[in-house]
Amino acid sequence: MLRRLGIILIGLIVLALIAGVGAFYVYQQSINTPLALEEDYRLQVPQGASLRRVATELEAEGVLPEALWLRVYGRVSGKASQIKAGEYALPVGTTPVELLDKLVSGEVVQYQLTIVEGWTFAQLMTVMAQHEALEHTLQGLDGAEIMQRLGTSETHPEGWFYPETYRFPRGTTDLAFLRRAHQMMRQRLEQEWEGRAEGLPLKSPYEALILASIIERETGVPSERDRIAGVFVRRLQRGMRLQTDPTVIYGMGDAFDGDIRYRDLRRDTPYNTYTRSGLPPTPIAMPSGEALHAALHPADGDELYFVSRGDGSHVFSATLEEHNRAVRRYQLGGK
Repeated sequence: MLRRLGIILIGLIVLALIAGVGAFYVYQQSINTPLALEEDYRLQVPQGASLRRVATELEAEGVLPEALWLRVYGRVSGKASQIKAGEYALPVGTTPVELLDKLVSGEVVQYQLTIVEGWTFAQLMTVMAQHEALEHTLQGLDGAEIMQRLGTSETHPEGWFYPETYRFPRGTTDLAFLRRAHQMMRQRLEQEWEGRAEGLPLKSPYEALILASIIERETGVPSERDRIAGVFVRRLQRGMRLQTDPTVIYGMGDAFDGDIRYRDLRRDTPYNTYTRSGLPPTPIAMPSGEALHAALHPADGDELYFVSRGDGSHVFSATLEEHNRAVRRYQLGGK
């Protein structure tokens, strides 16, 4: 009788071992077999979601054949409680093991938005409003209110956001995006101001930002920035008006139709540097780091004028007579 019971017990143990080995085999196969994806898949994990919830939803959508095994792997590995919210890209071939590693590492999808050098704040806000991955929280606010939300002392937003390509996850607020760009501009401006050349007719970093924005809008040839800066600095030092079209255009606002006329140059606005001396009251665009550097490190020389060749580059002149000849040649079609 005892022998018979022993045989039965051994048989049960063997069956249990076989079942255990079988279960372990199924477990290993399940967590290492790619998800049922025919194309790349985007998984959105809400804030506070558990691995059980994620696995159950994936099973319901037919992406994960067995939610149980992912949950078991999460518990065995100790990673079940470490998953992070966000949007995840799951390429074809992703296994449950790789999926959980992504969720734990927070390897979320990154979107990007480029602030283009020379953009105005209005252009930036338009592009941000059209970006589908940003959370839009600033609708209906004017520039001063947005700057207040950023917690800065500046009230006018123009020029304060550094041109760069920024990467961010879905759900980033437009305010958070602006805060990053604003911090970068402040840091770069402070660095350039600390290392500025001596004898500049600029009283503050903000004046440097204003001048840099004009330089940015005046040339499409990067190598000319410091020469243009030199012209403007010398004119400021001599009390000459800057007489630069981009400031006039900015002051015209929506009235500008793409063509600047003589009467526009004579119509006074706070930004008309043909009718007013010194710098305009605010920047007119977002200057690049190179434009900031040029404004604070202008090229030496005696040039006081420049005129466009029509291809983005300029002819520089030291005297009005030379300048008028260049204007006749390149602007009026003369020889």
